[in-house]
Amino acid sequence: MTKRIVLGMLAHVDAGKTTLSEAMLYRAGRIRRLGRVDHGDAYLDTNDLERQRGITIFSKPARLIFHDLELTIVDTPGHVDFSAEMERTLSVLDYALLVVDATSGLEGYVDTLWRLLARYGVPTFIFVNKMDLSGADSQRIIDLSRRRWSQACLDLSHGLDQAGMEDVALLDEGVMEEYLRTGGVPDESLAKLVADRRLFPCFFGSALRLDGVDTLLEGLERYTLSSRYG
Repeated sequence: MTKRIVLGMLAHVDAGKTTLSEAMLYRAGRIRRLGRVDHGDAYLDTNDLERQRGITIFSKPARLIFHDLELTIVDTPGHVDFSAEMERTLSVLDYALLVVDATSGLEGYVDTLWRLLARYGVPTFIFVNKMDLSGADSQRIIDLSRRRWSQACLDLSHGLDQAGMEDVALLDEGVMEEYLRTGGVPDESLAKLVADRRLFPCFFGSALRLDGVDTLLEGLERYTLSSRYG
């Protein structure tokens, strides 16, 4: 059965959010060529002003199908001047993907986005982008997000090793019992934790180089529940 979800793309400006949206559409076969924000030919930047300025101003949806997942991506503005346009989309999202620049870390506006997602109760995935650049440190970002945001920000980019399962089991009594009984944690339990905002899966890569994009799409398929909108 096809799972349908609506996913909002949120980020501080220049974190690579639209580039990641483009990469996801490309890897899912929705578009045949990759556009670039800096070249003014990104698929989701359709407005002339967006193409001229190289930023997203208006929220726009695009649909892709990845295996059994039908995903509607809503690309939202990353510039603080257009935050009202971004915020009006939050109430209709099933999930959010918060894109973080690996070299800049958790900039001030990213903190604001995190708080907004909490206020609207939107289950959240994290993608740490630009891991190909000098100074990118995945462990530093994970440690910082766990200190500043939630201890439930966990790296799921390679699935769960034993230590990861133990970390997840500590998040919920029922999951702990399941883990102690079976020695594992099924995807369904992880998806329920994500939907309840008790687990925030983190993924890493470079949207521009298409690194980590397939893994992200697989994670969205594995760790989500069907849309509340049917």
